[in-house]
Amino acid sequence: MAQAQGTQRPETAPDPALALRGISVRFGGLTALDDVSLQVPEGGTVGIIGPNGAGKTTLFNVICGFVRPDAGTISWEGRELRPRPHRLVRLGIARTLQGIGLFPGLTVLENVMAGAGDRKKIGFGSSLIALPRSDRAERELRGTAMARLDEFKIAEYAGRKPDDLPYPVRKKVALARALVAQPRLLLLDEPAGGLGSDDIEELAALIRSLPRRRGGGATVMLVEHHMDLVMEVCQQVVVLDFGRVIATGTPEQIKDDPAVAEAYLGSAATEGDQPRDGAADGGPA
Repeated sequence: MAQAQGTQRPETAPDPALALRGISVRFGGLTALDDVSLQVPEGGTVGIIGPNGAGKTTLFNVICGFVRPDAGTISWEGRELRPRPHRLVRLGIARTLQGIGLFPGLTVLENVMAGAGDRKKIGFGSSLIALPRSDRAERELRGTAMARLDEFKIAEYAGRKPDDLPYPVRKKVALARALVAQPRLLLLDEPAGGLGSDDIEELAALIRSLPRRRGGGATVMLVEHHMDLVMEVCQQVVVLDFGRVIATGTPEQIKDDPAVAEAYLGSAATEGDQPRDGAADGGPA
């Protein structure tokens, strides 16, 4: 039977993969995040930008459980998330760090294998009592890690230590480690930092491919100062300033937003100062 006119139900947008609502963080008398709300759609790529000290790294630290918010909630795949860093891999969440964060005493291959988190621990526990599955798990994990290195064209460095490698190669190793567990949410913290133009172009192509990866794509959220990269790979951009969201929109909308221009250039343009380097999040981000 046809539905009577005027009774059609409006279509509802799908639930976001990640949603933050009213997140506030204070360090003593300093407010690092102030009522921050944002959504990251499943399979989307969302960029977080803002001047130094805007609260971007604090936002990532809240999502990963390194910082507990004073107010607000986080939901991940429709459920409330109370993150703990050691459980992120199990939840399908991975993150890269500004400072790369590789283990200097491990080889490149071992560093990438370490990104599997709980899977690696299970294999190690089984090996203590000589279970055959520990050997199988180790071989499977090693094969997956090598596949990631080969994908990034750095398999030749598998047996090398990270400190012996050029910086762009170490960046790729860190990204391969984040992807080895096939995360459903990937948090990229300044992935283009320290890279040249050719490496950034390669990185952009990789980020664009992440939601379409074979075996399961990843929703991507990135903090980045290289605006060309953000505008190229992100469908949505969120702008923070002094811990507050001052703009949200497509890259085209953000480029033309006067509040964004004021946040980046206002004090320097009007007072002749250097761009501010406040530390609302305890660091230069």
